[in-house]
Amino acid sequence: MEFSVPMALADYIPVAFFAIAAVILMRDLYHLMSKGTFAIFSAGLLNVTIAGALKATYKLLYAAGICDFAALNDIFFPVQSIGFLLAGIGILTMLCRKQGRKTAMLAVAPPLFKGTFLFVGLMVAGLGMIDTVLCILAVKVKKPWLIAVFVFSFVCSLCMGYLPSKDFAEAAMNWIAEGVNMLGQGALLVGVYTLHRNGLAELS
Repeated sequence: MEFSVPMALADYIPVAFFAIAAVILMRDLYHLMSKGTFAIFSAGLLNVTIAGALKATYKLLYAAGICDFAALNDIFFPVQSIGFLLAGIGILTMLCRKQGRKTAMLAVAPPLFKGTFLFVGLMVAGLGMIDTVLCILAVKVKKPWLIAVFVFSFVCSLCMGYLPSKDFAEAAMNWIAEGVNMLGQGALLVGVYTLHRNGLAELS
């Protein structure tokens, strides 16, 4: 893996974009959610943010020659995918709800299951629910053009779900992934901030 310090620092930018968008959404949608729904939604957004920050920290430690902190890299995909799923369930629930004996050990080792496609599936499901609801909210605040923004963000995020499954031996490929991530999270932030400026917090 070829990580440079500038690349690692750049990885914090989409994390910051997502974190700001998450805070805006949590503040504006709080009054529309039950305590349980908000807990699920906010926990999911927090998981995604933490996963991204830890992955960026892993890259920084690696690039700076401090250490190869493998655990930070290994937990990224599971934590992020589950986070997106929880956030998706939370925001979809907000939209839909009405106000109101041991087995013996096998002699042979079990087959290896990395779970990559499982986590990709969880991430796509969560992202799909989040962006679908955001598109509906865009129509409610009379900004239907935001649908294109959220669709673009969704497509970029799908690419980010695919790209980490590849082993990048060249720095150029890592920069491509960084660029896609920045564009996707930047679009999400622009869309969420536009919803906020156009009365998202006042929706009933």
